[in-house]
Amino acid sequence: MQFAVEGLHKSFGQKQVLRDVSFSTESGKAFGLLGRNGAGKTTTIRIIMDVFPADSGKVLLDGAPMVREKINIGYLPEERGLYPKVNILEQLIYLGRLQGMTAHDAKANSMKWLERLGMEEHANKKLETLSKGNQQKIQLTAALISDPNFVILDEPFSGLDPVNAMLLKDVVRELINSGKIVLFSSHQMNYVEEFCDSIAILHHGEIVLSGSIRELRRAKGRSRWLIQTEETEKALRFCRESLSDVVKNAHAVKEGAAVELLHEGGEAALFAAVSTSGLIVDGVQLITPTLNDIFVEATTGDDDEAEGSEDK
Repeated sequence: MQFAVEGLHKSFGQKQVLRDVSFSTESGKAFGLLGRNGAGKTTTIRIIMDVFPADSGKVLLDGAPMVREKINIGYLPEERGLYPKVNILEQLIYLGRLQGMTAHDAKANSMKWLERLGMEEHANKKLETLSKGNQQKIQLTAALISDPNFVILDEPFSGLDPVNAMLLKDVVRELINSGKIVLFSSHQMNYVEEFCDSIAILHHGEIVLSGSIRELRRAKGRSRWLIQTEETEKALRFCRESLSDVVKNAHAVKEGAAVELLHEGGEAALFAAVSTSGLIVDGVQLITPTLNDIFVEATTGDDDEAEGSEDK
């Protein structure tokens, strides 16, 4: 399946929340929808879920307008959406029935996922008796009991300890490998980087950067390098005194000296100079930007994000 949103616009009163938002993905891949608080992620997800319509634009599945009733979407919201004082299994069955399942199938699938997530012993407890992490696993069960072919995960690792995070990572990989569309929204860039092929970064309701993570990294070029050495101060002094025509700036990092070249292609001059510098060097390597680096660069420059907005 091919999924796409094209030219989404949405306003609430005088406030325009989305401006010409477009991105696409397909089955068997995870796509990261990223942005700071108030950027428009939740509004975009709610339009996809048909909670409310866009003012203009399209939500497409295989090139045709997506009919919400004809596509099985599993949604894990960041904010808990289950009933704290109701028996867990009863409400899972109820939610399965709302998605068109028989009571028998809803119970069977609920127990399957509860067992998969190590939660079967809590089936007949009330949700409020569980820890935050275990509540998150129940919420995930609710999202997956109907075997959806489109899964939206909004901050899925919130509240999970390392062991449960590893369990959820296995589940996410299974969803991707089974050919489902996975839309991933998170502020935890290490998880996005691990699972997603491509991303779109929303800022003030607009897509400011999109594409494959690999290509976005490559686009940052080859201007930042690491001189690996224990003689960090000596290396920094060498850069300032002998490489002013090659190095734009340099600063200390844990592994040695990080340098930014004046011009791409200047690494040959850097290598040659370091090799004759007398420094004890373990190596010189390219510094590849992390997704967090790319995100911060794309979403900084002003700080008037809508704090306290209902959108995220």
